[in-house]
Amino acid sequence: MSEIVTFNDQGEETRPLASYAEQAYLDYSMYVILDRALPHIGDGLKPVQRRIIYAMSQLGLKATAKHKKSARTVGDVIGKFHPHGDSAAYEAMVLMAQPFSYRYPLVDGQGNWGSTDDPKSFAAMRYTESKLSNYSEVLLSEVTQGTVSWKPNFDATLEEPELLPARVPNVLLNGTTGIAVGMATDVPPHNLREIVFASVHMIDNPQSTTDDLMAFIKGPDFPTEAEIITSPSDLKEVYENGRGSLRTRAKWHQEDGDIIVSALPFQTSGAKILEQIASQMRAKKLPMIDDLRDESDHENPIRLVISPRSNRVDVTAVMDHLFATTDLERTHRVNLNIIGIDGSPRVMSLPRVLREWTDFRIGVTRRRISHRLDGVQRRLHLLEGLLIAFLNLDEVITVIRNSERAKLELISIFSLTEIQADYILETKLRQLARLEELKIRAEQKTLDAEKHELTQLLDSDRLLTELVKAELESLAQEFGDERRSPLVERSVAQAFSERDLISVDPITVVLSKHGWIRSAKGHDLDPKTLSYKAGDTFLASAKGRSNQSVFFLDSTGRFYVLASHSLPSARGQGEPITGRLNPPSGAHFCDVVMGTNSQQILLGSDAGYGFVTSLETLSTKNRSGKAVISIPTGGQILSVKFILDKTSLIAAASSTGRLLLFPVGELPFLSKGKGIKIINIPASRVIKREEYVVDYAIVRQGSSLLVHSGKRYLHMKNKDLTSYVGERGRRGHKLPRGFQKVDRLETDDL
Repeated sequence: MSEIVTFNDQGEETRPLASYAEQAYLDYSMYVILDRALPHIGDGLKPVQRRIIYAMSQLGLKATAKHKKSARTVGDVIGKFHPHGDSAAYEAMVLMAQPFSYRYPLVDGQGNWGSTDDPKSFAAMRYTESKLSNYSEVLLSEVTQGTVSWKPNFDATLEEPELLPARVPNVLLNGTTGIAVGMATDVPPHNLREIVFASVHMIDNPQSTTDDLMAFIKGPDFPTEAEIITSPSDLKEVYENGRGSLRTRAKWHQEDGDIIVSALPFQTSGAKILEQIASQMRAKKLPMIDDLRDESDHENPIRLVISPRSNRVDVTAVMDHLFATTDLERTHRVNLNIIGIDGSPRVMSLPRVLREWTDFRIGVTRRRISHRLDGVQRRLHLLEGLLIAFLNLDEVITVIRNSERAKLELISIFSLTEIQADYILETKLRQLARLEELKIRAEQKTLDAEKHELTQLLDSDRLLTELVKAELESLAQEFGDERRSPLVERSVAQAFSERDLISVDPITVVLSKHGWIRSAKGHDLDPKTLSYKAGDTFLASAKGRSNQSVFFLDSTGRFYVLASHSLPSARGQGEPITGRLNPPSGAHFCDVVMGTNSQQILLGSDAGYGFVTSLETLSTKNRSGKAVISIPTGGQILSVKFILDKTSLIAAASSTGRLLLFPVGELPFLSKGKGIKIINIPASRVIKREEYVVDYAIVRQGSSLLVHSGKRYLHMKNKDLTSYVGERGRRGHKLPRGFQKVDRLETDDL
């Protein structure tokens, strides 16, 4: 649909509001993208940064000059080139002067320029002084040598460079961040030597891949000495796609038992980190830390001291937790969104960034040489005319003295050009008198040699690229330094779980018949002596540690898990377990178990079926539990038995007085199910409750089995048990008369 444009009575153009707003927003978006937020690949600067650097050079604030008030620079910037707020221009200037923000600062500042704890704590511009740094020369040294295009400033009274002729890929060296409309950029800083050598390689091999370049560029190089812990494969993916993320981690070591943090991630505040740690200490989430101190000073810019409570504290685990929960480890976004040579912004891969920059640099160098060649040729032309004037000095003087049209006569008599004639006429007589033919001819010879060399460079792509490479390598020697951010592969940091932070104390968990739970300190408690609600009584108990889970078994064969430290104290009567768990309708809890995850147990039903499993397989976060053991028709679940070693025997006693023992190894290890037959009891007898398993026991080597029947018990030692040992799944043998009605089984090692 075409836009409707109309004209009013005065001949003024009118447009629909929607159309006007759309166009205005698009214009604003392009302005923000191209003239504010994104860097150009040529010099790696945003417009405000470029204008600050150029304005300072125009003020004569080079590295060899004296510092001047920053307000002087800011005034020139906003008055001549950047008509925006002074605070915005000053903040951009401060950023370029902070050594903890820029890998290679462009501004050399005196005064308070902020700190790592608070980069915006810098003093007002009327107090600080500044000049350009030595490194800024790589951006400015060729700006007047015909290398760049110029454009009018905002009021067309001055001209400013569209780009600065950077002699190194500054876009990668200092990096930048910015948010435009619909796009953003996050370019991390890199090491100058690595980038220069990669650029040289790119010039020689324009089709270089990411792998080729990463032989030189190991990864970003931040101003701080924190470790880059992202793997090379992940860094390669970031460089290939032009976007992604990387992680940096603080450096630390131990000193006299204390943890000393000596380097922080890029753009991280030590004060904020200490506050993050202190907050966890106040919340009792770091009981193993006793004290925090900030001992940073001039000699040690970063020195954070963390004192463990004792020398038994695992400091590696503590630091792992702090890396996961504080800014001691940070993720940095990477988004190589850059304005290319064609003026269009795009996300570039590392090879494309260096390929476009080297093309830019070769083009700049060609323009510089062409500009110089033009100057040499102009000077040779003038010298040629000057030599003619020297050789005919008397006649030239006579013409100038007597002729009213000296310029035209000189051109006519000596076959000079207009430029040569003007130059001769502008030359003072005393200078002509001092001129010597040898000096003129020597200068001509020198310039002829330079002209020949420049012409060769312009005519040969190979010689031109060799010159670019040589200049890059000389800059690597002049401004290059060692990598600051070491690259170290580290495992993912894991924070302490709530259980890890709990003190490990012996506890006894008690379960009543009506399903009330509580926890008592120690293992010497007799749970039967506790007070219970009216009509309620003791059912089961489990001994363990306060950092272990508690497993509850219900009558349907489902297991439930609770954290033991969360249970109510045994000083009261506890709380109903159904307030925390959702068992099926009609089910009741029948046992409680605690132990290590690797602890193996026997699960069985009174129908004579069962299997071996471990506590680890019972874990679940579901309030409705986890179905583990299937109960045959007519059967019931029996209490859990611990298997202490693989040489033990499983004892099964039926309600008719039959006893069978067999090795634990004959029973399979399963995660869930019905299990297999332990002792042979006909299913029909189980359904009618005519016969069923009364109890199971685990009998270790050298232990005795106690068979309880009413108030009597039968103490069976190893030799007594031998006659009852058989194959799994058999009927077993009858117990002696008087023990036909077995109540329960025990072993004497309990």
